[in-house]
Amino acid sequence: MMENREKILKHKEKAEKVLIIINGKGGVGKDTLCAFAGRYFQARNVSSITPIKEIAAAHGWQGEKTPKARRFLADLKDAFTRYNDLPTHYLLDQYKEFLVGEEELMFVHIREGCEIDKLRAQVSGKCITLLIKRNGEGPETWGNASDDEAENYPYDFIYENSCALEEAEADFISFLKKIL
Repeated sequence: MMENREKILKHKEKAEKVLIIINGKGGVGKDTLCAFAGRYFQARNVSSITPIKEIAAAHGWQGEKTPKARRFLADLKDAFTRYNDLPTHYLLDQYKEFLVGEEELMFVHIREGCEIDKLRAQVSGKCITLLIKRNGEGPETWGNASDDEAENYPYDFIYENSCALEEAEADFISFLKKIL
């Protein structure tokens, strides 16, 4: 394990900046995998829902991840996307900071295929899409299109998060090395 980390750390000196648009249904381990990547690469981890969560929190949402709350956030995001495209503007601001910063990887969480395409069309560097899957985790449906249709996009790569937690870090880092 330590030997792999040293090899990856040496790789860091030469790595180009890569935007990874990451998606997957709720509960498949996206944030955990991004945290693992952050141990080996300088990484930024952002979500298109972040500014929406901030607005929702200012008006009573308390961070719950129930189907009702997920539907509320998805509907609110959709409204802001139609009104002034807040989520995309937020992501582009984050991307500009990423380009001038020290990070090598930027994980961007986006649920909707049309929003993935929109961001991809507006970034200049290397950009890949990654679907995280995990059998048997979470409900089949969450009751909103953003979550329920997450797998209905032609992703560049799919990672099956099927390892035990103690093995997942090494497995995901090995996967990242291959796709980068």
